[in-house]
Amino acid sequence: MGDVFHLWGLFLGTFVGLLPIVDPLTAAPTFLALTDGQSEGRRREQALRGCRYMVAILTSFLIGGRFIMSFFGISIPGLRIAGGILLAGLGMEMLAARQRDILADPAEREAARRKDDISFSPLAMPMLSGPGSIAVTIGFTSLATGWLDYLAIIAAIAAMAAMTYATLRLASRGVQFVGPVGVDALTRIMGFLTMCIGVQFIVNGVLDPELLGRVRAGLAKP
Repeated sequence: MGDVFHLWGLFLGTFVGLLPIVDPLTAAPTFLALTDGQSEGRRREQALRGCRYMVAILTSFLIGGRFIMSFFGISIPGLRIAGGILLAGLGMEMLAARQRDILADPAEREAARRKDDISFSPLAMPMLSGPGSIAVTIGFTSLATGWLDYLAIIAAIAAMAAMTYATLRLASRGVQFVGPVGVDALTRIMGFLTMCIGVQFIVNGVLDPELLGRVRAGLAKP
């Protein structure tokens, strides 16, 4: 029973951690702008491929996360603290009502709009699986001890991709229903959740037994 709760905890933790970062409702207006003039079938295809790329990118970082950490000599507490700082910064920007518009430059936005295929770039990378999502995914590698844990995290990534696909499919109706004020309010709420998750990552990193042991050992030296 304990293993089941642990797996559910990993699934829900990953899903909730990715939700304010991926933020499908905020990505929807940009997706509509990039696919302006395309048919509904083409938009559906772009959204599906973008979400598939998102799963592939985040799963790759999940599986290769420990190798990356060992190669660069990054400790788990350091990863959690760095990821927490990044997430807290993103959350503060969202709380300040500065939209996470990856394509702020009009020239970049126009170039992306003219592309025949925007599913990988800029939709999957960096909109849906940017630095924040990658930081959250790599952060959860410190909690995975077996292949079932990895499957639970991958299932959460897939669930987030499915939710994102459904949101993008209904983007045109959803944005009109919620309106600019509603999108702004949701962005602020997601920003607060993102900042809370980031601060918790920092707290977990600072209170990690490995880091505390190193600090105590350093203080114990004459």
